[in-house]
Amino acid sequence: MKAVPTAIPDVLVIEPKVFGDARGFFFESYNRRAFKEATGLDVDFVQDNHSKSTKGVLRGLHYQAPPKAQGKLVRVVQGEVFDVAVDLRKSSSTFGRWVGEILSAENKRQLWIPPGFAHGFLTLSATAEFLYKTTDYHSPEHERGLLWSDPALGIAWPIDGEPQLAAKDAAAHPLKRAELFGAK
Repeated sequence: MKAVPTAIPDVLVIEPKVFGDARGFFFESYNRRAFKEATGLDVDFVQDNHSKSTKGVLRGLHYQAPPKAQGKLVRVVQGEVFDVAVDLRKSSSTFGRWVGEILSAENKRQLWIPPGFAHGFLTLSATAEFLYKTTDYHSPEHERGLLWSDPALGIAWPIDGEPQLAAKDAAAHPLKRAELFGAK
């Protein structure tokens, strides 16, 4: 397993070691010891989530406010998405900046998104199945949304036209009205 920093160094691309031949492939999608060795982080995941989306569906940008903030380890097991993390830590040197990565079943890359970030993805393939581990349980009363199209963020979503959104995502707050994270 290899961890590669993105333009926001706390957000990491995780590249698993894949063993493949004519029969198919094998890899450890998560190993706590290998994750700690690669990232320096000892993370306790408590929940796994699985979603399926059709092309043009945009989910996000989601986060949970303290004290229920979540770190996420995300990956795609079928299809392809454009995955985005936005820094909401007001004392961070990268506050308000975003990073985006293509995650797919083919490239098997994962993204580590620490607490203090909003997260979302756009489905690029006909369908995509998305799996993610979280460091805290889902808490509806702490659930927040950041507006995917906020010009202050300037996210370069690879889409022509409007994405398919859930009502809560269409009604999310822009950065200037978002609930932020206090410490780095």
